[in-house]
Amino acid sequence: MTQAKEAMEAVSWQEKSEWFQQCLLRNYYNAETGIMNQWYPRAYNVAGENFYYWWQAHVLDILVDGYERSGDPVYSLKIMELSQSLQAYNGGTFRHNYYDDMEWTALALLRAYRVTGYEAYLNAVLDLWEDIKTAWNEQLGGGLAWKKDQLDYKNTPANAPAVILAARLYELFHKQEDLEWALRIYEWNKIYLMDSTTGFVWDGMNRLGDGQIDYDWEFTYCQGVFLGAGLELYKNTGDVHYLEDANRTANTCIDRLCDPINLMLPDEGIDDTGLFKGILIRYLVQLCKISPVNIRIREVILANAMQLWEKGLDKQLGLCSSSWEVKPELPVQLSIQLSGLMLLEGAAALVNE
Repeated sequence: MTQAKEAMEAVSWQEKSEWFQQCLLRNYYNAETGIMNQWYPRAYNVAGENFYYWWQAHVLDILVDGYERSGDPVYSLKIMELSQSLQAYNGGTFRHNYYDDMEWTALALLRAYRVTGYEAYLNAVLDLWEDIKTAWNEQLGGGLAWKKDQLDYKNTPANAPAVILAARLYELFHKQEDLEWALRIYEWNKIYLMDSTTGFVWDGMNRLGDGQIDYDWEFTYCQGVFLGAGLELYKNTGDVHYLEDANRTANTCIDRLCDPINLMLPDEGIDDTGLFKGILIRYLVQLCKISPVNIRIREVILANAMQLWEKGLDKQLGLCSSSWEVKPELPVQLSIQLSGLMLLEGAAALVNE
């Protein structure tokens, strides 16, 4: 092992996270748009490609992670710049056709408001929340629609993050209406899209207009946002049943989706699914802090982080792949890079060094 490599291996999780944050900015930031490119190298970004609005919301979330970890005001400036650029790129508004995309933007901006106190973030969150609530309709027993032009398709990605948002708004402002929204949405998600025996969470129902649940879609993402929703309700109500729900879903996720030998989470591919593992990690970290007795969660997070650092990173280019055990091949999508960064920031948040 070279001296340079030895030095890289010896740095703390905080230093590893900071290094990977800088890699994200170096490899993906586009000074012309003010937001991140969707591919590295830039040559793979083509005109007319689908714009993944919600990936940029997770860039904001990652920048807030960096700010909370380091306290470096540069992160605060980056958050402001990227949020303003995203709003401009999205047509001068944060509102969008996809309700789940708006929820992720609102969650990121709410965290940004909490760490900076900048009122414009809060105003944007409250505007988004008013629009998000219009997704509720009584088709399929209630729940929030996935997008505005398909109101009869209900899924966990549109409902569980809304619970997290509503609960966090209640925590800040103590409006009973927000807590009632959180409770109502959570109960719908639990009744219709959670396996009552195991706690495993399904993605959605009626996607094809046939009323069916997509039982073959077993995603890390859905487990993460549902357990995150349960955790927020536990924090805001004190009802231990919500914490029990969160731990049960987490344990089932580990049993069902992690490699039984090395605890690695699965390779879920590119595009949107490239973000899924990172989102799960974000909420597993939060659960681990509230429920430290569930030592399996900590083991999974750190096992995945170690494999990513030791095997899954191209440390010359500062890139990762959709498998955290394999070095990446070019090109690398932003969604993949964000998941890897969420993992390193998650490990840094758990380990005091």
